[in-house]
Amino acid sequence: MPGPSTTPSSTGSEQPASRSRRDPQARRRAIIQAAADLLIEEGGGNITHRRVAERAEVPLGATTYYFKTLDELREAGLELLADEVEEVLGDVRREAAEAQGDPEVLARLLHDYLADRESVRADTALYCAAIQRPELRPLAMRWFDGMVELLSDWTDPATARLVATFADGVSLHATVHDEPLSLADLTRVFTALMRPHPAEEEK
Repeated sequence: MPGPSTTPSSTGSEQPASRSRRDPQARRRAIIQAAADLLIEEGGGNITHRRVAERAEVPLGATTYYFKTLDELREAGLELLADEVEEVLGDVRREAAEAQGDPEVLARLLHDYLADRESVRADTALYCAAIQRPELRPLAMRWFDGMVELLSDWTDPATARLVATFADGVSLHATVHDEPLSLADLTRVFTALMRPHPAEEEK
């Protein structure tokens, strides 16, 4: 990682707030990131312009300048969380493809995801927001729909939806337990569920 620049315009004494004033997009990104962080902490619950401003270390007026309403601010934060969840799903998709959909590998990938509490809480925040505001369901469904699409490469669509539903359930389980389901348990379930659908075996 490159070290800090020593040019006069970017010395160590310059504060982040000073730099963000000259970079409106950086300030906007900081506000959205702060909103996303608070949504994770609150489980998709209520946030305020003031709390976001404090977290982003910007004036209160900056949050209302970029996001006139709390709904706009909340949705921007949720969009960021959904994008981050999709990035995780992209990594899972690549590794699953390399393993040719091996159930043991799929179980390990899910276990790795469940062990990342921040990712799980982000997914949970999206679901909680969708419960409160049904119009946000498409954001919350990105993970589930992506899992179904991924798994459908290795099994029939009905089984893919069943396994994705199981993954949703163990994600919720992980939010209220100190440890997620063990890798051994996940492997046992994936091995059982990912068998070819009976209708496919009859062909």
